[in-house]
Amino acid sequence: MGKRDELIAKYADDLKNKCGMTPDMTLLSKVTIGCGPAIYNADAATVAAGQESELETVKNNFLIKKLGLKDGPELMAAINAVIETYGRSERNKYRAVVYYMLVKHFGKESVYA
Repeated sequence: MGKRDELIAKYADDLKNKCGMTPDMTLLSKVTIGCGPAIYNADAATVAAGQESELETVKNNFLIKKLGLKDGPELMAAINAVIETYGRSERNKYRAVVYYMLVKHFGKESVYA
């Protein structure tokens, strides 16, 4: 099992145990691959939910650019809802898990088809 497969298994575990959802493994794999080399960098692999600038980056680079959503207050509301689901007190909020939940939230699985 390669490093990426190990990370995907860890992300699936977080989705099951911390977020209370059964992951679609195919979609989770595609979202993880879409994160690129960031998943191997300890700092880039996680989302700093307490930093407004980090949440803006998720909104602009992922929701608007990658998923093609229009900017509006519902984007930040969705990011905050995902952070709540993950658990605000959870120290490591993995980027791939946050992105996966956002894809599911907006029904944008087709972006990864």
